[in-house]
Amino acid sequence: MPNVVVTGASRGIGLGIATTLARSGYDVVAVARHLRPALETAMAQHANLRFLPIDLVDFASLPGQVRQLRNQIGQIYGLVNNAGVGTAGILSTMPDEQIAQVIQTNVIAPITLTKYVISSMMSARSGRVVNITSVVASAGYSGLSAYSASKAAMIGFTRSLAREIGSLGITVNAVAPGFVATEMTHDLSEKQRQQIERRSALQRMTTVDDVASAVAFLMSEKAAAITGTVMTVDAGNTA
Repeated sequence: MPNVVVTGASRGIGLGIATTLARSGYDVVAVARHLRPALETAMAQHANLRFLPIDLVDFASLPGQVRQLRNQIGQIYGLVNNAGVGTAGILSTMPDEQIAQVIQTNVIAPITLTKYVISSMMSARSGRVVNITSVVASAGYSGLSAYSASKAAMIGFTRSLAREIGSLGITVNAVAPGFVATEMTHDLSEKQRQQIERRSALQRMTTVDDVASAVAFLMSEKAAAITGTVMTVDAGNTA
């Protein structure tokens, strides 16, 4: 089966995506800085799921890391850019270092990684790239201005890259989740969670499985004619 690389796959949405793709029959490489217990458990259950430690903000090492990966597994068919940091805070008081970290991790890292991964896709004239963005990129949310800016950047990247490499048979799409119950949203109070659920058309929060299913669809042949799009998965929160 085709090889798919999923970044930030040691927990949360990334782990859900990696596990769903493995269940669908893909050979999945879960990329993260550290191997966490939840990923270890998933690997024990799926022989076609493996772990590769990469620090995505170590930009100088990325070309060699991707080259090594291709030597190990062969042709890379799919890339899911999920890794990111969700640092929250009012912009006027946010340290400059945190702003830089958000941009480096959420924008520069996935763009740079994609640059080196798509070279083999371009040679094969086949492939899938799925970028995980967020509904806050378009809807906005107080205290997430730097994060929202980084996710909006990935939407522009998605649409432009889709035009750059579409003629080579490679699709590039984005999935924009709503608020998902993961470690990145653990700071939400119960009142905030209830507010999110009340204003959602489906009266619930988005789940990891909801997001993972959308990615699996875009990775499949059923989505062969879909590129340059943003699929919103937010239980109707922004409907």
